[in-house]
Order: sequence, then C-alpha cells, then structure tokens
Amino acid sequence: MPKFAANLSMLFNEMPFMERFAAAAQAGFKGVEYLFPYAYPAEQLAEQLAQQGLQQVLFNGPPGNWEAGERGLAAVPGREQEFQENFGKAIEYAKVLNCPRIHVMAGIVAEGTDIEEAFDTYLTNLGFAAEQCAAAGLDALIEPINSRDIPGFYLNNSTMATAIIDELQQPNLKLQLDLYHCQIMEGDLAMHLRNLKNYVGH
Repeated sequence: MPKFAANLSMLFNEMPFMERFAAAAQAGFKGVEYLFPYAYPAEQLAEQLAQQGLQQVLFNGPPGNWEAGERGLAAVPGREQEFQENFGKAIEYAKVLNCPRIHVMAGIVAEGTDIEEAFDTYLTNLGFAAEQCAAAGLDALIEPINSRDIPGFYLNNSTMATAIIDELQQPNLKLQLDLYHCQIMEGDLAMHLRNLKNYVGH
C-alpha cells in the first residue's frame, strides 16, 4: 500500500510553520516532509515530530542561495567545497530528526558551462554525499526536475538519474521519483513505474 506524507511546505499554508505538524497529524498523516529544515533549530523540529507522533521522511540538502534562484550545488563546478561543507549540516539535521533520507539537489547549471565538467562535478559530489549518508545510516536521493518549472536544472530525466546510480554503485544512492516531473518530461507513467521501481527510494 502507498504511504503518504504531508509536505508542510505546500500544505496548511494558512497557519505558521510550526503549527502545521499538528494539522498534519489531525488530518491523519503519519509522516511529513518539507523543503528545508535549516531556518529552525533541529531540536525544535524534533520536538514537534515527537509531540504529534510523526516521522520525518525527507528533506532537501542545502540549496545554495535559494533567494537568488539557486536550486542546489551538486552539479555546479567551482562550488564543490561549499557543497561538501554544507552537506554536513544536512547530516546533522537528519540525525536529530531521525530522518532516513536526504534529497541531494543537482542545481541549475549556467548556460555555457562545460557539460563534462558539470557531469564530473555531479558524480564527485554525489559520491561524497552518498558516502556521508551511508556512514550515518541514511539514503541519498536524486530527483529529476522538469525544465519547464526550473529551466537549466541539471538532472531532468530518469534515464540520466538511473545511469548515474548505476555508475556510482552506492547502495544507498536512490531515485526520488516525482510523477509530476516525470509526466512533464517523459510521460508514460505506468511504464516508468514498472521500469524504475528497483531504483526508487522515495
């Protein structure tokens, strides 16, 4: 049976963020996710989860400068040190929140960027993230995001995602399959669900 988690970044927006945990529990959800936890102390979030009997199922790694339009750094050449330093923060939050998985955001690759350099950067950073997650008992997820909503996002299709997972051979590196993005970019959802099921971690 499917398990549904409330995305607190998208739902219950009529109330302050910290009140959304109770709203999710009252609506019958057992799990929650949201874009980023970093604006709040991890202990404060963990307290809300415990009080409401909720499981934190997922959040995104640090995105870079979100307000400036950045959507992750994993595939952005020249930002490797920043990516690796920031990812440690995600690991620490995951430990406190008892969250089993982190989405490693590929990021937007600027026009004119060398494609091979971006690919090598992405592989290096994903390998690092997967190793750090494995040491903490976590899964690292990659999510293809459609190029209509986020033009230039480096990872935008499942074929590329599964090829990267196959190449890195990290058992805890898995696919975050968003059917909305998949339908826009690739269509034929029934076929993709069948073909991708062994890669999916969320």
